[in-house]
Amino acid sequence: MKNLLSIICIVAVISVLPVFPMATAAKDKFVVVIDAGHGGNDPGAVANRLKEKNINLDIALKLGKLIQKNCPDVNVIFTRNKDVFVTLKGRTEIGNKAKADLFISIHTNSAQNASAKGTETYVYGLEQANINMEVAKRENSVILLEKDYSTTYQGYDPNSVESFIMFDLQQNKYLEQSVHFASMVQEQFRLAGHPDRSVRQQNLLVLRLSAMPSILVEVGYVSNPSDAAYLGQETNREKLAESIYKAFVSYKNEWNRKQQHIDTQNTPSKSEITYKIQLMATKQKLSLQDPCFKGLSPISYYEEGGWYKYTYGEASQKGDLSEQLTEAKRYFKDAYIVSFKNGKRTK
Repeated sequence: MKNLLSIICIVAVISVLPVFPMATAAKDKFVVVIDAGHGGNDPGAVANRLKEKNINLDIALKLGKLIQKNCPDVNVIFTRNKDVFVTLKGRTEIGNKAKADLFISIHTNSAQNASAKGTETYVYGLEQANINMEVAKRENSVILLEKDYSTTYQGYDPNSVESFIMFDLQQNKYLEQSVHFASMVQEQFRLAGHPDRSVRQQNLLVLRLSAMPSILVEVGYVSNPSDAAYLGQETNREKLAESIYKAFVSYKNEWNRKQQHIDTQNTPSKSEITYKIQLMATKQKLSLQDPCFKGLSPISYYEEGGWYKYTYGEASQKGDLSEQLTEAKRYFKDAYIVSFKNGKRTK
């Protein structure tokens, strides 16, 4: 019991560390693995005439198509693109072999209490709330469908609390980045009007086994009549995919800036000019988190002629903003690139 309490305390300390996205060695392509939970002979949660595996796959494919269409510098890998069963280990091995930068697992929730509803996003960790332990047991129990699972997962028992403890602390290397991205996803769900059940930590094998920042998104409850009715409509599944996509773009833009820093940190600056994308102007100052910015990040502003002018993104080379400009024009058709020198707008 003493050792158990010590481990829990360590995880509790880690869970409140500040979030600072980190970058790996510079490379040309950002790799994201999109995992549609369950599949094949594993239907996942079933309620209100819906099967989780079908919802997960549809949203995963829609998310991947959005990224492929709008982010040419991203390599999208699906763990499955049809109704087949893939082991938990197999899912994460796909990402690990590809040296992925991000792992997004799409799931749909269920609860004995039919009033439970809304979205939540999980990162790897320990949390002692009973409802979350039930989520972990349900998602991890998929391994029981695999042959010789006790050998493959080193004696792991999805119904054993001791097994949860045994596998902890392996993902803490990526915890800060995972929490950061999970928070971005929940923010987009919140802006879209979905009940926000927050970012949570849980011992989920599909996250524990991945060697990269990883999240598991629960897009709603098939056990809740209103959530089920929403999830049953294809247009609504498209909206859920768009919310995750917007969070991905923000995370990827931060990653780009980190990569640029790696590439240039030992290179003398050739120019004091920086470039940003101007979105709009107002007479009254707005919060940089205002919903009118459609989740774009980072947003900044400058004052000129009695107006507050709001910008998105920043780069030392004008051409580096092409991807972000395309994204901005989805919401602000008149968006354009402006330049600054020593923090002041150039003419």
